[in-house]
Amino acid sequence: MIPEDLRYTAEHEWLAPADAGVFKVGITDFAQEALGDIVFVQLPEVGAKVQAGDSFGEVESTKSVSEIYAPVSGEVVAVNSALDGAAEVINADPYGAGWLVELKADDPAAVDALLDAAAYQELTTNS
Repeated sequence: MIPEDLRYTAEHEWLAPADAGVFKVGITDFAQEALGDIVFVQLPEVGAKVQAGDSFGEVESTKSVSEIYAPVSGEVVAVNSALDGAAEVINADPYGAGWLVELKADDPAAVDALLDAAAYQELTTNS
């Protein structure tokens, strides 16, 4: 099930509006399923500047280590500290408690250029 109210990247990150110009970011159910059991997540510090398309962290599973890419450019304003020592929350609830960071977007309109649920569904069906 792909939530209709989120935006997505081809690298399997999702964005949800959190506040004016601020977006929660996480990895999709498709991504966590492909990774398998997630055991560790490395996230940026609050205040870090990120550029759209650049790696800003890593998710480590029992199978591999995968980069997390910034869906939009901006500043990290919150990090999900609940994942420290409990990264498996991403597997259990990737669209809820398993969120990774909150980003204050440099250009909130850039979110509109990301994939909607139907386009992301098509991407994952064909991969």
